[in-house]
Amino acid sequence: MNIIRKLVVASIAAVGTAVLPNLALAGDCEEIVLGSAISLTGKYSTNGIHAKNGYEFAIKKIKEAGGVKVGDKCYNFKVLYYDDESKGDRGATLAERLISQDKVQYMLGPYSSGLTKAIAPITENYKIPMVEAEGASRSLFNKGYKYLFAVLSTSEQYLASAIALAAEVAKKNGKKASDVKVAVAVENDPFSLDVRAGVLDDAKKYDMKLVIDEKLPRDLADMSAILTKVKLLKPDVLIVSGHSKGAVTAVRQIGDMRINVPMVAVTHCEAADVTGKFGKSANGILCSTQWAETLSYKDSIFGSAADYEKEFKMAYAQYAEQKVPYQAAQASAAVYVFKDAFERAGSLDKEKVREALAATDLATFYGQIKFSEAGNNVAKPMVLRQIQDGKYNVVAPSEFASHELEWPRKTE
Repeated sequence: MNIIRKLVVASIAAVGTAVLPNLALAGDCEEIVLGSAISLTGKYSTNGIHAKNGYEFAIKKIKEAGGVKVGDKCYNFKVLYYDDESKGDRGATLAERLISQDKVQYMLGPYSSGLTKAIAPITENYKIPMVEAEGASRSLFNKGYKYLFAVLSTSEQYLASAIALAAEVAKKNGKKASDVKVAVAVENDPFSLDVRAGVLDDAKKYDMKLVIDEKLPRDLADMSAILTKVKLLKPDVLIVSGHSKGAVTAVRQIGDMRINVPMVAVTHCEAADVTGKFGKSANGILCSTQWAETLSYKDSIFGSAADYEKEFKMAYAQYAEQKVPYQAAQASAAVYVFKDAFERAGSLDKEKVREALAATDLATFYGQIKFSEAGNNVAKPMVLRQIQDGKYNVVAPSEFASHELEWPRKTE
């Protein structure tokens, strides 16, 4: 027994010696601090928390995969967060604080186009590279910024595909696209105004009739006056964009008022958990999404889109009964883009990192990421999911569709 015990101890010691160098390397990883002013309270807090969870999940996955290798050194990411309370002026103040007082050299974006628009001039002035995942307004990318990079598709694309889909449906039913009547109701903010612009541009291409073009109330709490017009004018397509709160209001009141528009397309369905809140009333709603777990994207850190969905739900139990919001997925992609840029730059020098970011061409679980000279991602399309029997199924564009479109929308 003593001989056996000695052999076992010797074997354990040998294995321990073999793995100690790797453990020491992992333990010796230094930190790269990223800064983020993010909405943890206020009207954008739902999506702000989704984004923060996405950032933290990516940091954990990258650490588990060996960290960020810069030259012969190893680093792990850490994010210094401040709550911008969903207010642009506070976000700008906090960005200044992160850079001037906390000496942050690299930034992750806030939530929403409006807050990104408030922060971008500050990061640009200090020449701080910012990779953002939640500001989609195309107006962010006509300012000549050199330090702003966005992993998501721009906002004019969000619901424009619903117009193309309506034209397809009209053709299948022996009608002209020009016969389609369109109603639009959006929040008066940069993101939603861009959504509107994309919809109107595409509707004009098909010579569709715009019968309603309204702004949602500022507090996003009641759109019954607009829906009364919808009942009266009977559009074929209703487009609504108002972030998570607007999505909740729209789906709730469309159900309560028995609005029977054949096609309803809304932004931020998953983030607002409209299926969880409203059940059958949400059926048939078309939801724009930057990402879906059924898509065939993959990478070496997160695996496939389906792998990301599964592991994220394991890490954050609050998502167990809903789709992982794309806001979380794209936040994780932003962190991954920083890892890739640091490693290709081979340096922590922010100018070299900026140059590496500009040259990004990266396959990820979230989709291909490649930046134009303006800093927006030009390699990934938007998709539309329809809520069918409580499930979000991809129905457009056709090359990504997993299910047939249900038209007209089933309201029961």
